[in-house]
Amino acid sequence: MEKLIFSGLIVLVGLLTTEIKVASAIWLRAHATFYGGSDASGTMGGACGYGNLYTDGYGIKTAALSTALFNDGKSCGGCYQIVCDASQVPQWCLRGTSITITATNFCPPNYALPSDNGGWCNPPRPHFDMSQPAFETIAKYKAGIVPIIYRKVGCKRTGGIRFSINGRDYFELVLISNVGGAGDISRVWIKGSKMSNWEPMSRNWGSNWQSLSYLNGQSLSFRVQLSNGRIRTAYNVAPSSWRFGQSFISKVQF
Repeated sequence: MEKLIFSGLIVLVGLLTTEIKVASAIWLRAHATFYGGSDASGTMGGACGYGNLYTDGYGIKTAALSTALFNDGKSCGGCYQIVCDASQVPQWCLRGTSITITATNFCPPNYALPSDNGGWCNPPRPHFDMSQPAFETIAKYKAGIVPIIYRKVGCKRTGGIRFSINGRDYFELVLISNVGGAGDISRVWIKGSKMSNWEPMSRNWGSNWQSLSYLNGQSLSFRVQLSNGRIRTAYNVAPSSWRFGQSFISKVQF
């Protein structure tokens, strides 16, 4: 659990704005619910392609994002600091607390219900469907849904960036996880040891990136660019003996 110290803060709230400025940082308004059970087991997997969220470096501090935030998977791996808005629901918020979560899933719209009564993830609403343990860090279980303020922050990870290679010959589908820094990936390149140039990969879905080259029998290097433009290169992450279904941890991190 992270603590927020609100000392000397000036909160400027406009009647027609969704932004809150706290200590010169911009916070945005949204709402949060929870899913996945008390042990967060129901949050494993999801629309970003991560499997076991512990193995992939994210644990239980995760959330599914609504359409407005998910951005067709481009937000996968990004981190957000979330605070329950006690100015609106003081009876439900745990005052003085915040949590930083990672976007690992998509919260789909439910057009059968109104946006303010069950269709919480309907566009254009920004919404976080948090893991239950993460939600209970900032609010009481009985609340069900709470108004929040949030901001995008950097991600802190342990160990190197992880590359999991799936697919088949001429179709390498690489899941990239445990990414620090901005967390969300904008571009990826791959280079086999027999290649002279870096080949751009394309996003297949979530945090899965694809190559259509024949790369068997080559050691593989990856170059990753995040949404903030920063780039890291992981040379020879996978040895020439790699096989589909294997994962490799690099020695680089943001």
